[in-house]
Amino acid sequence: MDLRINDNFSGNDYISTEFLRKLQLARLQTMVKHSYDNVELFRTRMDELKVKPEDIKTLKDINLLPFCKKTDLRDTYPFGLCAVPMSEIVRLHASSGTTGKPIVVAYTQRDLQVWSDVMRRALCCCGLSKNDVVQVSYGYGLFTGGLGAHGGAEALGATVVPASGGNTKRQVMLIRDFGVNAICCTPSYFLHLIEQAKELGIDLRDLPIRAGVFGAEPWTQGMRERLERGAGIEAFDIYGLSEIIGPGVAIECNQHQGMHIFEDHFYPEIIDPDTCEVLPDGETGELVLTTLSKFAMPMIRYRTRDITRIITEKCACGRTLRRIDRISARSDDMFIIRGVNVFPSQIESALLTVQGTTPNYMIKLSTAGNMDNIALDIELAQDVYAQGEAIIEQIRRMVTASVESVTGLRIKVTVVPFNSITRSGGKAKRVLDNRIR
Repeated sequence: MDLRINDNFSGNDYISTEFLRKLQLARLQTMVKHSYDNVELFRTRMDELKVKPEDIKTLKDINLLPFCKKTDLRDTYPFGLCAVPMSEIVRLHASSGTTGKPIVVAYTQRDLQVWSDVMRRALCCCGLSKNDVVQVSYGYGLFTGGLGAHGGAEALGATVVPASGGNTKRQVMLIRDFGVNAICCTPSYFLHLIEQAKELGIDLRDLPIRAGVFGAEPWTQGMRERLERGAGIEAFDIYGLSEIIGPGVAIECNQHQGMHIFEDHFYPEIIDPDTCEVLPDGETGELVLTTLSKFAMPMIRYRTRDITRIITEKCACGRTLRRIDRISARSDDMFIIRGVNVFPSQIESALLTVQGTTPNYMIKLSTAGNMDNIALDIELAQDVYAQGEAIIEQIRRMVTASVESVTGLRIKVTVVPFNSITRSGGKAKRVLDNRIR
């Protein structure tokens, strides 16, 4: 079998490591030549490095190739990184463009087949099958979440409820009336669903729903515990990027010891984000991904900015695919306050160690004089907030102390009324940055 042109997209999570490495190399060589022949930016950078496609003889030779960054997609907007003619592109997705030009990603029919299959495999990791009813509450449209999860659930043969985002009371009704077993959405939105269900007198723990596939935003172990306790489900962390393919790059199995990465389609590396040195498996750094089977818009050594590590130990589930650890932070999400590096995930972890709080919070950054400042607004559980000022003040002090113990910073914490921090059907906004640049 010629691995370079193999059209069997249905991957095997239990593939032997030896065969997997041969498959990765063959697909890498195909992608490098395809990109060199058809993408001007990639060809120019390879020529500057004096590297040709035929120089890629082993997987280690990936080190010879240039990195790709998100700014490359913006600089070549909209179709400068496309490697096939428009006649072969059957779908376009794009980011919201809130931080600049949108990130446009393209798919051939072959690419969509790969995407559906990795999402099917992802849902299998969560114990789902054709006998389940899966509600997709990621947004549909240009965002990859909704259609990505939808395609995987259909490929699995499950019954799909394409609810999209928003209209939360109706979403709760659908979960109850359709006998939904699993839901795909952001963790923050599912928290909102739990709250809305309670207001409607519905306890999700009494319903058949048993699994939540949560992604599109960072979330902590504390958030997992809140979601599982609040709805009686098992929560699974799914990872993906629009630039790579969308959701379905990696996912947890029932062992919850990291996310299996579908290595037959996405080759992972970990680098030092400052020096770009490739780090050995097990060390923490920035995740770099190379698409091995995406033809419309290949990504070679794409810097994700996500901080994690590769776990090589065999998983008890039996899958031979390596895992990446829970995404602990994004290197570009970090902010520096009084010389201290702070990640939003640290704030959330500290907050959720305090009983009576909710995972609804807002980090506020500002500038006073020449110094940057940080403050934190938090919500308490509705029944706790109603207990009065003494309890509110006690919890505020406990949160202040917990954040200081984690970050080393003593920050101003304000308790705001329940439901006063905006909920979102998409990615939650946790940082309000009003600093003077």
